[in-house]
This record gives sequence, C-alpha cells and structure tokens, in this order.
Amino acid sequence: MIVELNSADKTLNIQQEITFFNQSNDTLTSIVLNDWNNAYSDKNTPLAKRFSDEFYRGFHLAKIEERGSTNNLTIIDANLLFASWERTEKNPDYIEVKLRQKLLPNQKTTLHLTYITKIPSDKFTKYGFNDKGEINLKNWFLTPARYENHDFIRNSNNNLDDIANAVSSYDITLKIPVGLEVTSDLNSSLPNKTGDFLNYKLSGNNRTDFSLFVEPKTSFISFKKNNNEVLTNLKENKISDIQKAVIIDRVMDYVNTLVGKYPHEKIIVSQTDYERNPFYGLNQLPSFLSPFTDEFIFEIKFLKTYLNSYLKTSLRLDPRKDNWIYDGIQVYTMMKYIDENHPNTKMFGSVSKLRLLKSYNLTNLSFNEQYSYFYMLMARKNLDQPLGNPKNSLIKFNEQIASKYRAGLSFRYLDDYLEHDEVNNSIRQFYVENKEKQVSRTDFERILKSNADKDINWFFKTIIGSREIIDYKFTDVSKTKDSITFSIKNKTNVSVPIPVYGVKKGEIVFKKWLDANETDSTFTIERKNTDKIVLNYNNEVPEYNLRNNWKSLKGFYPTNRPIKFNFMKDLEDPYYNQILYVPTLTYNLYDGFSPGLRLHNRTILDKPFIFDINPAYSSKTNNLTGSAVLVVNQNYRNSALYNVRYSVSGSYFHYAPDAAYLRINPSVQLRIREENFRDNRKQLILFRQVLVNREKSALVIDNSTENYSVFDAKYINTRTEVTNHFNFTSDLQLSSKFGKVATEFEYRKLFENNFQINLRLYAGSFLYNRTASDFFSFALDRPTDYLFDYNYYGRSENSGFFSQQFILAEGGFKSKLDTPFANQWITTLNGSFNIWNWMEVYSDIGLIKNRNQNEKFVYDSGIRLNLVTDYFELYFPIYSNNGWEIGQNNYNEKIRFVVTFSPKTLINLFNRKWF
Repeated sequence: MIVELNSADKTLNIQQEITFFNQSNDTLTSIVLNDWNNAYSDKNTPLAKRFSDEFYRGFHLAKIEERGSTNNLTIIDANLLFASWERTEKNPDYIEVKLRQKLLPNQKTTLHLTYITKIPSDKFTKYGFNDKGEINLKNWFLTPARYENHDFIRNSNNNLDDIANAVSSYDITLKIPVGLEVTSDLNSSLPNKTGDFLNYKLSGNNRTDFSLFVEPKTSFISFKKNNNEVLTNLKENKISDIQKAVIIDRVMDYVNTLVGKYPHEKIIVSQTDYERNPFYGLNQLPSFLSPFTDEFIFEIKFLKTYLNSYLKTSLRLDPRKDNWIYDGIQVYTMMKYIDENHPNTKMFGSVSKLRLLKSYNLTNLSFNEQYSYFYMLMARKNLDQPLGNPKNSLIKFNEQIASKYRAGLSFRYLDDYLEHDEVNNSIRQFYVENKEKQVSRTDFERILKSNADKDINWFFKTIIGSREIIDYKFTDVSKTKDSITFSIKNKTNVSVPIPVYGVKKGEIVFKKWLDANETDSTFTIERKNTDKIVLNYNNEVPEYNLRNNWKSLKGFYPTNRPIKFNFMKDLEDPYYNQILYVPTLTYNLYDGFSPGLRLHNRTILDKPFIFDINPAYSSKTNNLTGSAVLVVNQNYRNSALYNVRYSVSGSYFHYAPDAAYLRINPSVQLRIREENFRDNRKQLILFRQVLVNREKSALVIDNSTENYSVFDAKYINTRTEVTNHFNFTSDLQLSSKFGKVATEFEYRKLFENNFQINLRLYAGSFLYNRTASDFFSFALDRPTDYLFDYNYYGRSENSGFFSQQFILAEGGFKSKLDTPFANQWITTLNGSFNIWNWMEVYSDIGLIKNRNQNEKFVYDSGIRLNLVTDYFELYFPIYSNNGWEIGQNNYNEKIRFVVTFSPKTLINLFNRKWF
C-alpha cells in the first residue's frame, strides 16, 4: 500500500495492490475483502445496530464528520480491467470482488485498488481520531477475509475486535504530514522527508492484523528483550521506567515459557487496548482508594493487555467462532502467573488486612477466586451462555467478563484434573502448530485429547459446548475412627469429575478426584484424622452451589451453619448463614423521615430463597412502620420460561396524617425470554392478590373503602434499545366491588435526524362497578393508587406541593382538569417529541366516560424537561381544557414533577447495557 494521511479532513488516500494466493483445494470465482471501516458510514449498519442494542446513543447522535467510511473505491484486476464488486446494504463492512477468470488451487491473482478511507472519531470505540490530533488506526483498509471450510468468513464489525483476516504479508509506504510521529508493531524504517511529508516504510510477514498510531509526539516507550521489542503507553506515572522494565521482562519471560515464543519482532501494549478490555475490579476502584501497590496495578494491566495483544496478533484462529480459546489461554495464564508471583494477594489487596473487614468473605478471597464469582453472577441470574458460542452472540457482560473468566477457570479445572501439566504442554504444542498453518478449535481439541491420559470428552461436550450447570452434594456420610463412607448425589445429572477433600482445622489432609462415571456412588476412604469432608474445596469446578458441599465429622449437627452478621453487602459464604444489615432512611409526608434497619440475605450472587425485612421508626407518628418480603426463585435452564418468582410482601405506612395502611401481596411472576439472549425482548406474566387494610381517617373524604382485596393478572411484553422502544401491557383486576380491564401501548422512536417521538396509548374499561366513590376509578392525571404500587410522597394530598408529584400511569395527563376520574371507561393518548436536548413538547388527548354522563373530550399540552428519565423530570402545562394555563393565577401549583430517590432506578439504567 501507498497511504497518504490528510490530517485536516481525517482521510487516508490509499493505493493498494493485493496478491491473493489460493492455498485451498477449491476453485474460487470471487474474493471477499473485509472493509470494517465502512461500518461507521451510517446509522443502519450492523455496528450501529449493536450500539443501539447496548444503549449507546453517541453513535446515533454523531455528526457526519465524526463518522468513518470507505469512498471512491476502484478495483482493477490482473488483466488491467475494471473488476466488478458488490457491497450489500445489509453488510456494508465487506465487499465481494467477482473474478473474470476462475482462480484454481495454488494459483495467484492480483487486484489493484484505489480508495479514500474516512477515519471515524475515537469516541465510539476508542479507535480513530481525537481532539488532540492523535489517530489510532484499526481495521482501516481492505484486506482479504479468512477462507475456511470452502468459503470466506463474512463477519460484520460488531465492535468486538474479532476481524477474521487471511494471514498476510504487508509492505506499506505511509506518508504523513511533518510534525507527526508513527508507532506500529510492524517493522519500520526511519522516515525520510519529501516536501511537507514524512515517508515511513512499514512491513510485516504472516500477520492477521497490526496496530498503527499517529501522534504529534509519540506516547510510547520502548523496552527491548532479546529479539523482541515492546512498545507501551500504559498510563502509570507513579512508577519508574526501571520498575516497568523489570515487570515487562518478567511477564515476557513467563508468557514465552508457558505459551511460546512470540513470532514477530514488535508488540504494542496500548492504553487504548487496556481501556477496551480492562481488568474488571481494578478499573472500578476510585483513584483515591489504592488497595494495591502501583507496581502491582501496572503489572496486572500490562499482563492482561500484553496477553491479549500477544494472542490476537499471533494465533491464526477465527476470533469470533473460537474466541473461547483466546480467552481460556489468556485468563489461565494470568491465574498461573498470580499463583507463582503473587500467591498471597487478596482480591481486595491491602483492604483485606483491615480488622474491621476481616469477617467479610469478600475481603478474604484470594485474587484468583474472583474469577469464579464473576462467572457465577451470570449463572445465578440464569444468563450464562456456552463458552463455544460465537462471540457476537454473547450478551455484553458475558463477552466482556463472565465467559472470559469461565474459559480460564475451565482450563484450570482441566489442568487440575489431569494433574501432569497436560494443559500447559497442549497450549505450547498448539501455539507451535499455529505458526505453521491456519488452525481452529478442532486442532486444539485434538492436541488436548492426545496429551491426556484420561477421558476428557466431558470437557468439550459439557464445559465448552453447553450451559449445563454443575451441582454435587453429599447425601449419606458415616465415619469411624479410621475411615469415612459417603455418597455423592449429582443434582443436575451433568457428569463431570469433582474432587473430594479431607480438611482438618482449615488444612488439607487429603484430596481425591472422582471421575465423571464414579459419581452417584458410595465411597469409603481413609479418614486421616479429618474433621470435615468437602467437595470442590478450592473451587476448581465451576459449580453452581457450594453451600451443600461439606459435611462436618464432629458433633451432632453436621449441616448446621452458624449465623454471621455483616454490614451492607458481602459475597455468599458457603459455611455460614449470612444476615446483612443496612441502616435505611425513607420519607413520606405522613411518616416523615423514617430511620430503620434493613435485615436481609441478598448477597452479590442471586439466591433461590431471599428474605428482606426493613422495620423503621416514623418520626412524625412515633410508631413503627416498614416493609418485608419473602421470595423463592426457581430457574429453568432450557426453556423460554426461564424464571418463576414466588413472593409474599407486606408494608405498613401512613396514607394520611392520622391513618395507616397494611398491604399484603402474595404473587407469582413468570419471566419469559427469547432464544437469542441478546434479544432485548422480555415478557412477564404476573398473578397477585393484593389485600389492603386501611385505618379510618378524619382528614380523607372517602372512607368507604377501608378494607378490600383485589386479584390482579398482568401481562407485559417489552423490547427496548436506543433507537426503538416498544412496550405492551394488559391488566385484569377483579374484586367483590369492581372488575376492570386495561391495556397500555408505549412506543419510542429515535429517527436518523435525531428527532425522537414518544407515544403512549392507554385504554381501560370497567367490567362491573358497584363502588360509590372514585377511589377505584380510572384516573386522568393522578391515580389513587389503591394497590399501593407507586411511591407517592403525599398520596392523599389534593393541593400543595406534594399533590404535584407526577407518576405516568393510567390517563397520564399532566394538567389537573375538572373531570379527573372515569368510572365507566377511559382512552387517552400521550405524546411528546424533543425540540432540543432534554427539552420536549408534550400533548395529551383522550375521551373519558362516567355513568349517566356523556363521554368528554379532554386535552392538555406543555413543555417537559426530561433531565434524567424516570428520575428527575419537570412538566410545565401551557394549554388545556382549562385554557391558557401559563397565564393563570398560581401557575407554580400547576407544574408537575418526577423525583425518584431509589438507587434501583439508576442501577437499572446501567444494567440494561450489560444484561
């Protein structure tokens, strides 16, 4: 290639010659070229849809000059004739070049290309240009796709760093304006100056990818060892270059020994690559909290990023289909490195030494034990996916964290089971074979099986190829002075090996592996003075539940777990019944500020049984208030119905200054998901019985409904992403005094011109209504909330500040009109569209029908300040059935607000990007 950079308009003018060597046994009629830079060209590419799917708005709202593209492409074939090529609208990030003559096996052909690459902004993926004049180039040119199984691999750019390029040799002349410097992991010569340009010569053989940085002044430091050079700009200014050199030397030696010698002369370990794939845990810590030394932080960051770059640039795998091999080798190597170089390091570093935190399981975990908990976080949510699945099919948390860690844990599991370094030897052998030919998962499997002296088919079938969970437990255990007899039950019928340990005062006395075909059997082994037998003591096996893995050999209550109290939050401890306590502070107008103490067992990992009790003291009434809930979760692993949640909740608060309510709510939730876990469509079916006991109040006009019970059946179907949101809800309520049915549709669309429209249709009708008040009626602007579902701060207020609280429910009107209720039927349409950033115009229209009255047409309109959706919003009415509200008296009393103090709302905004 001859490449000329135009730094003003962020383009590359490229003249390119591709010599394609058909090394397959097939006759080719076309060649596929990856053009991943063109994935940034518009808002409908697979990359744009991926951004929308993961709730990233930046790409959709970007300016045209911030996007990337490939333009003015011309291709001339070996006969110096224009070649025809095709780029589909569905897949604009690769092209197919039609050959005039068939390309036979072991023949070559040459293509001549000219085109202009428009470099995207780096704010989307960290690749591209930034405001500092720096350019990080990745996948910026056209290159032949990998050919495998009689066809080219046609992968679109999904921002996963998994391009499947053919192995190539490069010869590049790069022309850049004077005043810029180039850093690359290709071999490079010193630049020579021609006019206003510097000319760099770059070359590299047998590569699938390379990195290229253009900066006003290079940020990279060079470290050389033997025939290899490391170029890094990892940000860690608190340690010296000498300290960095020692760490880099140690890491390079370790990886070369465990995996194999790096085949290229240079390798880049960049801050960009680390930020795209950080070490989760370290990257979440605030800068003022440093439980690890600066050297250790740099070491872990460098180790992870070095391994990632090392494997991606040297392994000739399909990184989308075989990504578990990349992840497995990377995380397995990291775990081995920590074991050998930092064996006593804890997950929370020096924080673990604080006496105040000694009782927490979270602070007592070793550094490597955290990997298992990150995987188990998803398994307990029933969101884990098979390791062998393609990378683009994984939900974000699995792709970035859980599946990576489970892959490393699985390699470690196999290594521990085989016991004689077979995994290490297989990795080295596979790496050597990879240097000589294009490899795949079948090659890796073949090598592992040939080196193992045990049957390991279970590893590929269950651990790699499925999402089956593993759970063993002891059943019958008996003991004598010299022996132990026990039985193992396989709770999930997934047969894999598992180790059994004998433990005495925390020290391992013996360890024995039970093969997959030996489980569900009875064993007798020598006791050796052990006081406890434990399955999977060191958590080698990625097991679903560790709480049923041990039996005490002393005392009369071998399964009894002592109770342990912890403040705030902790990880699950299999040897204790944990009760977590948290001070709470709630508020409503009638109870005032209510300090309380929340007692619960919600550890970081989801549990099948949950209790959460929160008694509180009402400062205004000097009475006890509070809430409680008991939950039983039942997961279904292989069906669309993936979770059933049984619960009973209760709450006791004041609904008026002189009266309280008691609400009891038994319910069953059925959660349904799509076969594709990345699909954002979710369905929920809810059955519940709401029982309410309300004390009489002298201050509330309607006292005819003190005690009542309502059966509620609800169906919710929702699908949401940045550009589109759809939600459908149907609701049936039955009680002795009324029956009603309601339906709600919500639709949000973000158009290509960044214009967003929100529509909501609500329709409800009474099946029968024998009530004498509007307490159970459909509300136009402020529901009475007889089911006590909404967080009203002053639920009985009819005037004043607290009556202005707005909750989008039922009619959804913002203006308070003369007919606020409908006791027969209601239909309303709420709409809004943005006019500038978070400022929107809203309008509501509807028909309401009351008994013995004609239906009434209602409407309102105004301005909405959507500062944080569902968290902080303001509504300013302008015109409605009341006339021009903005010019009327006491306008400040007409403004409506949404304020939510629940952290759960903000957490949900974060969670949707990951789960």
